[in-house]
Amino acid sequence: MSSNKKYWKSVEELNENSSIVEALRNNEFVEEIPTDEFLGDKEALSGSNTSRRDFLKYVGFSTAAATLAACEGPVHKSIPYVVQPEQIIPGVWDYYATSVFDGFDFANLLIKTREGRPIKIENNTMPGAKFAANARIHASVLSMYDSMRLKEPKIGGKAASWSDVDAKIKSAVAAGGPIVLLTNTLASPSTEKLIAEFLAKNPTAKHVVYDAVSSSETLDAFEMAYGERALVDYDFGKASTIVSVGADFLGDWQGGSYDSGYAQGRIPRNGKMSRHIQFEANMTLSGAAADKRVAMSVADQKQALVKIYNVITGSAVGTGKIANEDAVNKAAQQLKAAGSAGVLVSGIEDKNAQLLVLAINQALQSAAFTTVGTRQIRKGSNAKVAQLINDMKAGNVQTLIMSGVNPVYTLPNGKEFKEALKKVKTSVSFSLREDETASATTIAAAAPHYLESWGDVMITKGTYSLTQPTIRPLFNTKQFQEALMSWNGAAGTYYDYLKATASDITAGAAWNKVLHDGIHVGAASAATSTGGANFAAAAAALAASKSAGNFELNLYTKTGMGDGQQANNPWLQEFPDPITRVSWDNYVTVSRADAEKLDLTNEIVANGGLNGSYADLVVDGVALPNVPVIIQPGQAVGTIGLSLGYGRKESMKEEMKVGVNAYTLYKGFSNVQSASIKKASGEHEFACVQGQKTLMGRGDIIKETTLEIFNSKNAEVWNPQPVVSLDHEEVAATKVDLWESFDRSVGHHFNLSIDLNACTGCGACVIACHAENNVPVVGKSEVRRSRDMHWLRIDRYYSSEDTFAEDNEKKENFDGLFGEKGSLGGFGQMEHPNDNPQVSFQPVMCQHCNHAPCETVCPVAATSHSRQGHNHMAYNRCIGTRYCANNCPYKVRRFNWFLYNGNSEFDYNMNDDLGRMVLNPDVNVRSRGVMEKCSFCIQSTQAVILQAKREGRPVAKDEFNNACACSAACSSGAMVFGDVNDKESAVAKLAENERMYHLLEHVGTKPNVFYHVKVRNT
Repeated sequence: MSSNKKYWKSVEELNENSSIVEALRNNEFVEEIPTDEFLGDKEALSGSNTSRRDFLKYVGFSTAAATLAACEGPVHKSIPYVVQPEQIIPGVWDYYATSVFDGFDFANLLIKTREGRPIKIENNTMPGAKFAANARIHASVLSMYDSMRLKEPKIGGKAASWSDVDAKIKSAVAAGGPIVLLTNTLASPSTEKLIAEFLAKNPTAKHVVYDAVSSSETLDAFEMAYGERALVDYDFGKASTIVSVGADFLGDWQGGSYDSGYAQGRIPRNGKMSRHIQFEANMTLSGAAADKRVAMSVADQKQALVKIYNVITGSAVGTGKIANEDAVNKAAQQLKAAGSAGVLVSGIEDKNAQLLVLAINQALQSAAFTTVGTRQIRKGSNAKVAQLINDMKAGNVQTLIMSGVNPVYTLPNGKEFKEALKKVKTSVSFSLREDETASATTIAAAAPHYLESWGDVMITKGTYSLTQPTIRPLFNTKQFQEALMSWNGAAGTYYDYLKATASDITAGAAWNKVLHDGIHVGAASAATSTGGANFAAAAAALAASKSAGNFELNLYTKTGMGDGQQANNPWLQEFPDPITRVSWDNYVTVSRADAEKLDLTNEIVANGGLNGSYADLVVDGVALPNVPVIIQPGQAVGTIGLSLGYGRKESMKEEMKVGVNAYTLYKGFSNVQSASIKKASGEHEFACVQGQKTLMGRGDIIKETTLEIFNSKNAEVWNPQPVVSLDHEEVAATKVDLWESFDRSVGHHFNLSIDLNACTGCGACVIACHAENNVPVVGKSEVRRSRDMHWLRIDRYYSSEDTFAEDNEKKENFDGLFGEKGSLGGFGQMEHPNDNPQVSFQPVMCQHCNHAPCETVCPVAATSHSRQGHNHMAYNRCIGTRYCANNCPYKVRRFNWFLYNGNSEFDYNMNDDLGRMVLNPDVNVRSRGVMEKCSFCIQSTQAVILQAKREGRPVAKDEFNNACACSAACSSGAMVFGDVNDKESAVAKLAENERMYHLLEHVGTKPNVFYHVKVRNT
């Protein structure tokens, strides 16, 4: 049967007497233009065999564009091509393959450029390019156009030339004494080779690798068992039973990018789907997707891991009593029964815990666990970083050269590191911005963005990727690799060095092919067991571990902000967190029970904004005062959560200086701390969209069923079609029309399919839509007023009961209105619905209704319908009556309350000419008083049609899928876009699937977006 569960977005909605809920329901820089380079040698330019490289070298368009933000006012200049490159056609985009790894995030990418200007990031779909962009990587194109970037090198805080910088560093190196290179994990064969050559040339030098968010304990465990420092690259597509103990593998655990394999097993096929059990303290994306989620402290998770180890391996290590022990035993038995089709992962950053993970997967002979092609994206060592700080404090470091790190901000003892820098004679920081560390070093070396750089990366062993520049450097920057070559006395350019290195790795594969594809897949051998791991001893040690005491603080990285490298990116700041739906903040999350004990509150106020208490946190004597509080359904009792990556102050726009720096509590690089918490005075105003634009109370917004019912009942039971009364008889809602219907079978007709089983709520689609469609950023105050401009939102719903059976049984046994079993109090008591709810994500955009209510009420015909299924918006006709928004049952239309472009009141990317370089010229920038909404990326769908027309062919099967920004960005495959009239297309087949349903179908709008019923393997 279909679900009758009560869904809710915020705890406030559970209060039937809330008047607020009822009301809400109704209710800068000048650079000389390089004309000498630009005009160049015409014969040499036209005769070049590498015209694109020469174009980047000679055209200089980007440097000219960088002058647009002149201090005395905008200066708009356009420089013509001397010799137009064949590949560059004005008005037509080009794509270049590249890869990114910034020490935290990584992906294989295609960069969309217009007239040599990168404007959007897309996923590389070549064979072997399996790592897709997350929300942060999609937003990274905007970070390149950040006006707060470090634009030239500085010595002692004053502008300097690169020759002066090189001379000063070479002099410091030649003087001898201890030299340290401190970098993030590089995963770059060419850079690691350059560093090895530097170390060989300078015997007193050493290389220390530092990861801001440490995986050192996991690396130590793998190194003990297999002899190399790496991470396992799990393939969740090969698992029928997944047990996660504290690992948010759909989030940032081990770098993420596991959602594609995971989603393969989550879509029910042939009556089967994988089963996922999650044990965790904080509510995460993985916990939200799980079939069974058990809220549990990390202390209990350690004991649970030992119990599972005992069941799988037949060991008998003693453990203490833990909460939810029955759930642990049941999960262990299911995992054992799955055998090689089972897999266990854990995010507990403890060497003994990670050794047990290896032992359990070995015992299962898990097909999802392999030591072939291990991940190379974390190599940091906590011990070596701690030793470096001690050496600096003792004055034993003469020269410190840093690249890709910001330890003054990210170290828990950042102030101590900053003081120790004063004892280092020469300190250098290669950085994209003059951040907390670069501003404290003797030399701040301006580094280019990855879209301006050459490079290589080996994310997994055996898979080699190239990074290539897609624009000429905007500022006077230099790559760390170029500097290393200079210090090493190496001849040639880094491009030449990279090309030579690549030829050795790719075994003679053509350079141009590797560069074109962006990736080369080679052979990778499996890491073999060294026999050095004592799993029994690790189990005993883990079983003996004690609870943190006080409150258990769990530090994590937020989906939008990650480790904080892009904290000055307005797209990411305004991105609502998938779980809490809060933007522009980090906060401490507490359970309802603990909030009541501590007198911590959240409430929705009259304007729809969410307010919350402040709390003071103390960890090992370090205080973090006035942290906002969110009461989080699903938070384990006795635990609290806080995200890293916020609280930055240096080289940040004023609007972006938000949140608190949780790294100060990251003691000993442990993400679990013993903390005390108490209520502080004052009330915090959140920018939270959870209570806004809600579809609550509008029928079957989320349709769910269980795998058992899905397999045993007909579709009309678990996917009932809405009916209406016609002539006093019930008929299907789709059979009744108030409007005349048209023949839509001719030509293209676009549909978008959204599978609720595959959607993880990651939000990559939201940022991709921002980039493609020039969606403005409005800021915290406006978001709080329900004025966010996102064309695509991902609604997050909680459901009241753990299982359908409990939900239905309780409702069916209500006895009247009053009493112990009365419905009046029963609905509010159904377990406590915010203790450990189930979670559902539902992306909602304009549904492009064939019978659109918005079209009938527009007095100036600004919104109309096309034969291809688009609900159009003619911005020039719109006069801003907002009748269309009032008449839209899906609440997907957005009103430009202000002019967000070139307005100092909204000092984000559209307020300076450099930031506006990211704008897509194919999409209008809307003005004040205009309605806007999802357009199904009509500029892209028409480009596909025109391209096929030019080539004299029909549009290829599924060629439209990448035309829509959201479907192209969706790495889990939840979103599929295409022509429903092409019966061979994926979207046409999905439209015939028995799980398909339309949102609010009983309204009769006939949407062109359809969803698939969510099936849970309970």
